Amino acid sequence: MKRGKKYLDSLKKYDRAASFDVKAALDLVKNLAAAKFDETVDVSVKLNLKKSQSVRDTVVLPHQFRGEKRILVFCKAEKEKEAQDAGATYVGAEDLIEKIRGGWLDFDVAVATPDMMKDVGKLGMVLGRRGLMPNPKTGTVTFDLKGALAELKKGRVEFRADKTGVVHLAVGKISMEADRIAENVRTVVAEIRRKKPADAKGEFIQTVSLSSTMGPGVWVSLRDEE
Repeated sequence: MKRGKKYLDSLKKYDRAASFDVKAALDLVKNLAAAKFDETVDVSVKLNLKKSQSVRDTVVLPHQFRGEKRILVFCKAEKEKEAQDAGATYVGAEDLIEKIRGGWLDFDVAVATPDMMKDVGKLGMVLGRRGLMPNPKTGTVTFDLKGALAELKKGRVEFRADKTGVVHLAVGKISMEADRIAENVRTVVAEIRRKKPADAKGEFIQTVSLSSTMGPGVWVSLRDEE
């Protein structure tokens, strides 16, 4: 991959093999960010997983950095008022399914009641590809719409390990105070550690790194965080 001059220049400013505590790593990430826009800060956590193992869950970050989510709820008529009162942006059933089939995807997260999943499942190719398919493992398939939407509005986000065993998650913006981003990072790492499979062997969390959208990665040492 060809890298830009700013990226290459930033590599000369620090020891790429060194690791830092969370706060120091974030200070460095902030100093290395050179884009003209407010870059997102991402954490990447490499896990020691066998092919048969997976890690997937949700976490509520203590400090938010994105605008309010547009939440779509698939439910039948008797649950519509609950969804609307809980703050759903869009509420419906077959009408929304047909609208999405037509190419409309103007929402950030989808929630469905269990009795709607047979029909919502027909959108698997569309929603699944974009990470929008409701899933009981992430609390987005439930009859408790009030509770689910309250969590989502507080900033609940999903994390999952990819095929290489790495969890990637946005945890802040360069403009945020480093202490706030650090608390988000610690919350994510603690929740990932809590999801360690019972049959996992050896060191579960192998490496942690932080980076901005356009910047290089910085290794994080967890020795002082445990």
